[in-house]
Amino acid sequence: MVTIDASGAVVGRLSARVAKLLLANQHVEIINADKAVMAGSLSATKEHYLSRRGQKNKRHPEDSPVWPRVPHLLLRRIIRGMLPHKSKRGRDAYHRLKVVVGAPEGVKAQKIPEASDEKKRVTFTLTELCGELGKHVRKD
Repeated sequence: MVTIDASGAVVGRLSARVAKLLLANQHVEIINADKAVMAGSLSATKEHYLSRRGQKNKRHPEDSPVWPRVPHLLLRRIIRGMLPHKSKRGRDAYHRLKVVVGAPEGVKAQKIPEASDEKKRVTFTLTELCGELGKHVRKD
């Protein structure tokens, strides 16, 4: 099992690396999912995800896509988008993924150096985004 610390990692880069590990039959656990960052404007990203949440299937509204409002489930959903989740191989890979908020005690986690933001752009955490999307997230 590979344990990855997501604090300070850019979500897109982290997700791509994790998807590759999952497709290579690795079990992956991501800790500190709430501290992962996204680059860009918070307001633009908020509007993007709110428009996605507003998409409804008019014939069968219960079949509409579901976008989570909590950091660990949102990161899990983003990683799902990078997997072929409609095939058996992708579903099996997705089931090998575990994402948690915070860090359990005594767990050794590795950081992915390619996922860190060296350019120090304008970033925001998944906790801030989920707070804007309407779910109150506990801040430690």
